[in-house]
Amino acid sequence: MFVAPIAYSQQNEQLNLEDEAILSDEIIFDDNLFDNVFDEQPNDGPDSWLEGFTFSVSQQFYGQVNNHSVEPLPGFSFPRQAEMENNRLGINIRYQNGFAPGWLIQASGQTRTYWKHDYEHEANNKNIDAEYRINEFFLQRSFDQHSIKFGRQTVVWGETVGNSVLDVINHFEFRDLTIIDIEDARLNQWMVVWDYFGAGSNWSSFVNLYPEFNPASVRGSPFFFEPEFNLTDYKRDGEALAEVGTQWRKSFDRSDISFMAAYLYENQLRYEDPVSAIGDAVAKKNDFLLLGFSANRAIGRLLLNFDLAFSHNVLADSFNFPGTTALSSPLDLKKDQIGTSFGFEWAVDNEQSLSLGIQAQKMLDEDEGLLPGQQLFNQGVFGSWLVRYSNILLNSDLTLSSTLQGDLNGDSLLALLGVNYTINDNWAVDAQIISINATSDSPLVFFDEDLRVGMTITYSY
Repeated sequence: MFVAPIAYSQQNEQLNLEDEAILSDEIIFDDNLFDNVFDEQPNDGPDSWLEGFTFSVSQQFYGQVNNHSVEPLPGFSFPRQAEMENNRLGINIRYQNGFAPGWLIQASGQTRTYWKHDYEHEANNKNIDAEYRINEFFLQRSFDQHSIKFGRQTVVWGETVGNSVLDVINHFEFRDLTIIDIEDARLNQWMVVWDYFGAGSNWSSFVNLYPEFNPASVRGSPFFFEPEFNLTDYKRDGEALAEVGTQWRKSFDRSDISFMAAYLYENQLRYEDPVSAIGDAVAKKNDFLLLGFSANRAIGRLLLNFDLAFSHNVLADSFNFPGTTALSSPLDLKKDQIGTSFGFEWAVDNEQSLSLGIQAQKMLDEDEGLLPGQQLFNQGVFGSWLVRYSNILLNSDLTLSSTLQGDLNGDSLLALLGVNYTINDNWAVDAQIISINATSDSPLVFFDEDLRVGMTITYSY
C-alpha cells in the first residue's frame, strides 16, 4: 500500500485545522439538523455525475544529497551515500456526490508508477513497477439528527493535531521520509460510523468490520532493514475480528470536552521467530481497552488542546515512531499505560499559523514481570514534540511551511522546510528540504546527518 506524498499533505492539514476551528465554537442544533442539507433536486443526467470528479497528476523527485557516514555502535561505521530515493508519477482521483436528499457518496483512489532510480524500481529487479489503492470509499445517509457512514474511512478522536495519544484507531504507514505526519500516514479501514447530534452535545460510535495492522516496511525504502525472518501479514484463518468505540462530546462557549472508550487491536503487530527456525516470522496481534478524555479552549486566535489516554493491556515495549513500524516488542508482556498530549494552535493572523503538540507516555509498574537483566526500551516517560509554522503569501499562491519534530529525551531532531507555489488554477510546484540529526540512543540513528531535497510538480483539474 502507498501513502500519498507530502505534496498532498498541506491540503489535508488545512482541512484538519479548519475542522478544529469549527468545533471550538459553540454549536446549537435545530431539531431537524439534516433536513436541508441536500435541498436541490438531483440532476439525473450524466453531466451531474461527472461534476463530482477531481483529478491530479504529479511527478515527484526526492533524494538524500549528503555523502557521510553514521556510527550506530562504537567502532562500527555505516556509509550513507547521496542517491535518489523517489522518482515516481502519481495520479489521484476524488469523487463526491450528494446524489439525493440526505445521501452522499465519497471516494478517492490513487495509482503510482515507479521510474528508474526510485527505491521501488530497484527492489523490483530494476523494472518499472506500479501500485493502485482505494483510499476513501463510503456512503453516507443523513436524516433528522443522525448521520450513518458505511465504507472505508478514518476516525480521529484526538484534539492535538499530528501528535495525539488518542490517534490510535486507524492503522498507518510511514513508507519513506516524504511522509512525516500522522495525518498523511493514516490509512482508511472498513467501518460503520454513526453520529447523533443533540442540543450542544453529540454521540459518535464506530464498528471496524475488518481491523488492519501497520504494514511492514517496504523492501528498498529508507526505513527497510533486512529482518532475520520475513515479516508477513497477520493470518486470520477465518477468525472474526472487530473493533468498537464510542465518544460523547459536549460543546460549551468556545470550548469542547469529550469522553471516549474503545476495544481495539494494537496497530503494530508483534513478531515471533518460527518454531522450526525456518520460514516466515509469526505475526501476533494484541487487543486492549482504551479510555480517553479530550478538551479544547478557544481564546481569541489561540486554541488550546488536551488529550488523556489510559490503555489497558498494551504490549510493554513496542515502538511508535516513524521508521520503526517494522520493529516490534521482543517481550510478550502486557502492561497498562497512561499518556497525555497537549499544545496549542495559534492563528497569528489571516496568513500565518503556529502549532505545538507535546506527547508524553509512561508504562505503569514498568519493572513488574521483567526477568533479571531485562529492561524496557521505553523506560520512564517517553514521547515526542511537534512544532509547525505556515505563512501564506501572494494572495494564497505561495505557502511557506516548516516542521520541527523530536523526542522528549533530545535524542533526535527532524527539521522540514517546505515551499508550495500555485502557478495557476491547474499547475503547482512543491519543494521540501528535510534534515535529520540523531544520537546512538535513537531509532533514527541510521539517518543522522541526512539531508534530503525533493520537488513535486502537480497538475490538477
